[in-house]
This record gives sequence, structure tokens and C-alpha cells, in this order.
Amino acid sequence: MAEPYLTLEDVAEHEIEIKRSRFICAIAPAFSEEEAKGFVAGRRQLYGDATHNCSAYVIGGDRRIQKADDDGEPGGTAGTPMLETLLRRGIGDAVAVVTRYFGGVKLGAGGLVRAYGSSVGKTLDLAPLVEMVPAKVMSVTVDHVQAGRLENDLRASPYEVKEVVYGAEVGFRVAVRESDLPDFPGWIATLTAGRAAVEAGETVYLRRS
Repeated sequence: MAEPYLTLEDVAEHEIEIKRSRFICAIAPAFSEEEAKGFVAGRRQLYGDATHNCSAYVIGGDRRIQKADDDGEPGGTAGTPMLETLLRRGIGDAVAVVTRYFGGVKLGAGGLVRAYGSSVGKTLDLAPLVEMVPAKVMSVTVDHVQAGRLENDLRASPYEVKEVVYGAEVGFRVAVRESDLPDFPGWIATLTAGRAAVEAGETVYLRRS
């Protein structure tokens, strides 16, 4: 069963210093692997003189894509704790990059794990977060006579119209939060005098209303 998750409203950035090493963390929303890779590339270009630019990202409400990159730090000491922090906080559709400027004092494997993990954690503490909840894309088909009024009512409702297709009939693709699913068919039936066809489709995620 699909579960809610948290993602970021906007980019959040925070810097900490540990034993003279600077750790600059930036976390951003990313709804595809291409977006995540683009954000990582941008941070590496911005901080091209840094010792390391380590990264981690989680894509999809089901966390189907998870990647971590140590960027030259000892294996498992940077990207992995960053990724684990994102997952532990219930974050999805997000990318984190921690830029390190080495300060001359080695932290050891345990110190690196704590530094990279806490850098992400402290940034999340400051980040504007939004909860995403599962929804179903419902297909609603009506005749042209009813379509105009139905579209107006749909756009004034909490439901989100994804697409309107005109043909022999008019088809609406409407995202309905799972908590609203029991009431949706009856609501449509009332508006259309029972003349609309309603069919459930794929799962998507919407902001909690």
C-alpha cells in the first residue's frame, strides 16, 4: 500500500564546521533522476575547488531509485550516511549534496559518517517540508452537454484535474487523494445524474490538502 512521504518545498542550505573542515549541505526537491543529477552537477560546478562534493538522492514516493556517491571519501562514509538520513526522515523526491573543504584534520571513518549524516540532518531541520499523500488518477467520461459544468465543478473542488480530452465524449483525468476516494464516485454521480463513467487508474502523489 502506498504511504505518505515528505519532500522539500524549495532548496535548503546549511553549513557546519567540524575540526576545521567545512561541510556545506544543500538539499533540493527532485522528481526525476535527471533533476537530481542536474542539481548534483550544478553544485559540483559551483564548488569546483572543494575537496569533495558527495551526494545522495531518493526518487519516487516508493523510494524506487536510491543513489549515493562518496566522491573520493572512503567507501560508505559519505553518500551512504547521507542517503540513510534522507530515508530515516521519510524523505522522497529529494537530492542532497554535501560539499567538503578539508581543514587539515582527519576525522576517521566514524567521524566522516557522523559529519555527513548530521550535515544532512541539520539541513532538513531547517528545510521547508511538505507532505505528499497517495492519490488515484480517476478517469471520468461524460457527454458534451454535461462536460462544461462538470469541469467547472471539478476545478473548484479539492480534486486535481490532470487532463481533459475531447472526442465523441469528454474524458477527464482527475487525481483524487486516497482519503477522498470513497466519496468521489457519489459526488460525480450527483453532478451528472449518474450518467458519468468513472474508472480508477494509476497511483500518484499530491500535497496533503
